[in-house]
Amino acid sequence: MSGALLVAGTHSDVGKTAITAGLCRWLAREGVRVAPFKAQNMALNSMVTAEGAEIGRAQAMQAAAARIAPTHLMNPVLLKPASDQRSHVIVLGQPWRDADARSYAQLKLELLDVVLDSLATLRASYDVVICEGAGSPAEINLRAGDMTNMGLARAADLPVLIVGDIDRGGVFASLLGTLALLDPADQRHIAGYVINKFRGDRSILDPGLDWLSDLTGRPCAGVLSWLPGAWPDGEDSVRLEQSQPWAMRDAAGQALRVAVIRFPRLANYTDVDPLACEPGVLVRLATRPDDLADADLVILPGTRATVHDLQWLRDRGLAEAVRRRAAQGLPVIGLCGGYQMLGQRIADGVENDLAEVPGLGLLPVTTQFTRAKTLRQSRGSVRGMPVHGYEIRHGQVHADEGEPLIIAQDGSAEGCVAGSVTGTSWHGIFENDAFRRAFLAQVASQAGRRWAPAQVRYAQVRDDWLDALGDLVADGLDTDLVRQLITDGVPDGLPSLHVSRNG
Repeated sequence: MSGALLVAGTHSDVGKTAITAGLCRWLAREGVRVAPFKAQNMALNSMVTAEGAEIGRAQAMQAAAARIAPTHLMNPVLLKPASDQRSHVIVLGQPWRDADARSYAQLKLELLDVVLDSLATLRASYDVVICEGAGSPAEINLRAGDMTNMGLARAADLPVLIVGDIDRGGVFASLLGTLALLDPADQRHIAGYVINKFRGDRSILDPGLDWLSDLTGRPCAGVLSWLPGAWPDGEDSVRLEQSQPWAMRDAAGQALRVAVIRFPRLANYTDVDPLACEPGVLVRLATRPDDLADADLVILPGTRATVHDLQWLRDRGLAEAVRRRAAQGLPVIGLCGGYQMLGQRIADGVENDLAEVPGLGLLPVTTQFTRAKTLRQSRGSVRGMPVHGYEIRHGQVHADEGEPLIIAQDGSAEGCVAGSVTGTSWHGIFENDAFRRAFLAQVASQAGRRWAPAQVRYAQVRDDWLDALGDLVADGLDTDLVRQLITDGVPDGLPSLHVSRNG
């Protein structure tokens, strides 16, 4: 088997990321050398590859599904929103420039060759490449210059499966409308459709599927069942607000309550996934001081706009609530941008125009932002426990006093601990099982909870979920059709639907 396939969707959040991961895991289990690809991703969740490149966290997850190491080729363009109007543009894993929507439309012309070269290199290195689209291909106002959906499909001659989310309602209209709004040359690449998040009796759905196939001349490539529960490395922080039934199993009143402050520019919230996977640990988002009242642990996570979100923290009364916790000796931990906020002062001028602002004053550290960006994987130890993580930051943190949290592999000190307050620049620190258990056990002791750590291995939790996604695809898709599309490419003779634009 050799070739490539594009998974597009009728909307954002219809399940493209999960289905792409499921396809990668299914093919990897079949012995196929497969790689994921997303030409352009807009996300505040990112990670650093072994080569020191920053890519979307979802593509790293999809690489894990394919059982390969992630590289910058899998996500050649990453947009990290800096405000409602501007984004930081990461190209081939490195900072490139800032752009607003209008200027970025012009930059796309420069980036198309980068995207196509990356995809061509992956296709030459692997048997199959599963590409993920972005948003919807029917966003006709954005069609000019598109390099993620139909622009990519046409440039690389890819067959496309359109995914519709039946849980939203109106799935048949969404699928039909998506196809009908495309011009005939784009429609030629739409080879089938997939219904996602279905719950119920499939026979009730069949008449609609038959009707849609007859009307469009395209087959249903599968119906995927609802997969309950949040899954690690998702792209949407909404899942942190979903119920966590595993967290409450056998926990009763002894569950550890973790409050994660939801900054407006919340980034890398996947840092708390390992906590949410621990039995007896309840993770929730916090936007008001009252949300911290009964928390055993408060986390200030990463942010793409440290100074902006620090002011938001003050305006909401959360800054004072965090200070009161620290004064009472209750645990607080800051991660990356959250760590910087806990310090004495922040000198910016890179992410924000303000030259210097005071921090919360809870850790004896200062932060100086530099235009050079630190991008690296890191290793070290915490009280003899090996730990690893990754760093994505402009802020360089200097500790004047306090105890270092981590001794890095090169012997340098990283992070800071002062009383009940802890901070670190490392993302992924809670993925280290021994550290996570020890840290939570200490929190439980301080809170007077009878919680005790289970033997959860976070890497295994993630892998089990990837297997579940692989099973979802293997059981729900027409895998013979998928294989045929990957091997033979765009089918011949697919009809076009015509929509008059003359009013």
